[in-house]
Amino acid sequence: MTERKRVEEEIRRLKKQKNAVILAHNYQLPEVQDIADFTGDSLGLSQEAANTEADVIVFCGVHFMAETASIISPDKKVLIPDEKAGCSLADTINAEQLKNWKEENPDSVVVSYVNTTAEVKALSDYCCTSANAVQIVSSIPEEKEILFLPDMFLGAYVAKITGRKINIWPGECHVHAGIRKQDLDEMQDSHPGAEMIIHPECGCTTNLMYQAENGTSKNGDGNGNGRGHVKFLSTGGMIKHVKTSPSKEFIIATETGMLHRLRKENPDKIFHPARENAVCKYMKMITLPKVLRSLEEDIYEVKVPLHTALRAKRSIDRMLEITN
Repeated sequence: MTERKRVEEEIRRLKKQKNAVILAHNYQLPEVQDIADFTGDSLGLSQEAANTEADVIVFCGVHFMAETASIISPDKKVLIPDEKAGCSLADTINAEQLKNWKEENPDSVVVSYVNTTAEVKALSDYCCTSANAVQIVSSIPEEKEILFLPDMFLGAYVAKITGRKINIWPGECHVHAGIRKQDLDEMQDSHPGAEMIIHPECGCTTNLMYQAENGTSKNGDGNGNGRGHVKFLSTGGMIKHVKTSPSKEFIIATETGMLHRLRKENPDKIFHPARENAVCKYMKMITLPKVLRSLEEDIYEVKVPLHTALRAKRSIDRMLEITN
């Protein structure tokens, strides 16, 4: 038996013994995704965990995701296999900075992307995901000023789609910000028939969206589509779209871990990363041996203080009331 097989078997044994559920984000290492009970985006995974009878949640993702799981399932023990797995985007704003920003704009409505700490969520009026950010902002009365944080590319995308004036925090995900228009142009030249799918956090989003809408995208057909068409989708949206799309070839502009699930669920289709080195070092910190150790030693537990959790859950619940 190989060492990997031994670790996998021990993980399954302990998972059953401890009534645990393993969640893996779409950007995790392939072997971690394969051992998980559920794979998906951060909010979807937390909701999935809340609906299970598990006593323990092993969250293979980054820290703010484990916090969200703890907020939604306060009666469950939430573990993250590596406590140093952080998020460059979430780190661009803290509670003190948001508090000061709110004081400068006292009549504003705060919309926080789910990629934020529990403390930031607790100071927010609404949470949002990349899939529902447009819907959340559209639901806010037009006379209200909006503070959108922390991702400036997602914020610019939402402002363009809704036509709303939005104050946007200058934060970015270092991985998505690194995917540029030049990368997509080169991939489109190499694979002219491929459908291009772009995550709204990407640094190329605003430029590409403008070109697509105005029929000026590279290889465009004059109707806002490139030869292979361009779509802006969340990771969950990518999963759903690819399954039903008649296209057989895709260029995927997001963290490269996404391609494992897409290839696994669509073996008859071809997927290319928009940029080979679009890799999140934090997502890749979690390995199978760390998952095993987490189950063996109950480490590392993530618990959000009750007063913070209750306020943070309010912003999440407001989002769900609009989108469900």
